[in-house]
Amino acid sequence: MDITAIHQIFLACASVTTDSRNCPQGSLFIALKGESFNGNAFASRALESGSAYAIVDEEAYAPEGDTRYIVVENSLKTLQQLANYHRRQMRTPIIGITGTNGKTTTKELMSTVLSQTHNVLYTLGNLNNHIGVPLTLLRLRPEHDLAVVEMGASHPGDIKELVEIAEPDYGIITNVGKAHLKGFGSFEGVIKTKGEMYDYLRMRKEATIFIHNDNPYLKKIAYGLRQIAYGNEDGLYINGHVTGNSPYLTFDWKTGNESKYHEVQTRLIGEYNFPNALAAVTIGHFFGVEPEKINKALAGYTPQNNRSQLKKTADNTLIIDAYNANPTSMMASISNFRNMQAENKMLILGDMRELGKDSADEHQKITDYLEECGFKDVALVGELFAATRHSYQSYPDVTALIAELQREKPCGKTILIKGSNGIKLSSVVEYL
Repeated sequence: MDITAIHQIFLACASVTTDSRNCPQGSLFIALKGESFNGNAFASRALESGSAYAIVDEEAYAPEGDTRYIVVENSLKTLQQLANYHRRQMRTPIIGITGTNGKTTTKELMSTVLSQTHNVLYTLGNLNNHIGVPLTLLRLRPEHDLAVVEMGASHPGDIKELVEIAEPDYGIITNVGKAHLKGFGSFEGVIKTKGEMYDYLRMRKEATIFIHNDNPYLKKIAYGLRQIAYGNEDGLYINGHVTGNSPYLTFDWKTGNESKYHEVQTRLIGEYNFPNALAAVTIGHFFGVEPEKINKALAGYTPQNNRSQLKKTADNTLIIDAYNANPTSMMASISNFRNMQAENKMLILGDMRELGKDSADEHQKITDYLEECGFKDVALVGELFAATRHSYQSYPDVTALIAELQREKPCGKTILIKGSNGIKLSSVVEYL
């Protein structure tokens, strides 16, 4: 069956699912494979649970004569081809977004701002890989007049694959930093992979990028593209400045060489979120959202999922940024915490994962910086931080830290919690 016929079946279905445990009535189930599962084996369950059709790539799981089964050569490739075909039929303008840090927050801010005026489809959560991007595109409907599609990467070629599926008309790389170095091989590998978005857009006529003018790495690889720039420098399409960060980010912005500034009080923690917010201002303004609506959207946005959240408990004030961590974001969080006006500061930091051969050096740089900042009350969690030279209390894992917190609970502290998601630092919140 060709992709055109499969698309007609898709249009007749209520939704798409790849999870046999979640099969809404009338949905299309696509059987994917992983290292430890074979979705083909669950196709019959999906049909029993409510799916109208099931795409499988092993004939043994498709009973002869049952027209509800669609046998293809490769289910994943079919998902991706179907998404690309549907994207082309919809012709919705798409903004592709990637970057080392801040892409999910920026995507949320952009979508919040654009939704003030437009009907926007955007990536849910961080479903930004070779499965998540196609599933996002398959949610496109005629009523959407814009789409924001987040794209993640951990290996060279990842962004190239995703942009060829999504075919964005606009692009933004939030930044490039030291993350997933094990997969990329080096910081240069990170830059090259993120730059695959620019490479794709360079081949499209009249493609536009939104670029942080203060980032020299991005400016170096953005040649040959129509650039809408934002940053601190006066005269840019949008320019602005941080005006406060204790604890919430406050900033002002204006367009071009105009003299009037707009002041925005956000619910975002950290100066490092300023470029993310300014990107949202830039894209909102570019697509015709009025300044008052831009400001209202940014002021009302509240971060979720352990991304720079402020939480006040009965005993302490917590800054929770425990969803992810890499050397760039870790250093930015610590630097911001250093500058924040607060008393009795404490840091709980967890290992940074997937750094490969650079892991030991990057963790040592962090503990050296902690010493340089003069922080005294620090708890380090994980074997990688434990292996560095430092004068702080170290714990092999979060269980050991929780045991200590139960024995002696901090009180009256402002506490930064930052680490890779795999360290599970979010589980310490209830003990603080």
